[in-house]
Amino acid sequence: MSRLIVSSELQRLSLTELWALHAKICDDLIRSPADSAERRNALASLENIRRAINTSKPMPRLRGP
Repeated sequence: MSRLIVSSELQRLSLTELWALHAKICDDLIRSPADSAERRNALASLENIRRAINTSKPMPRLRGP
């Protein structure tokens, strides 16, 4: 992926979707050439994803019987 993922795109995603996207972008980062635009976008996207994960509302705990 060579484009930057911005915060507004992440607002509609669930926590599970955010973690899946995080894993995909980590893979993209590993495969990106050093000092490339692709690598910079991956790093910035990861920062945005981590921020979205950290600010997302936790899922309510299910209570037992």
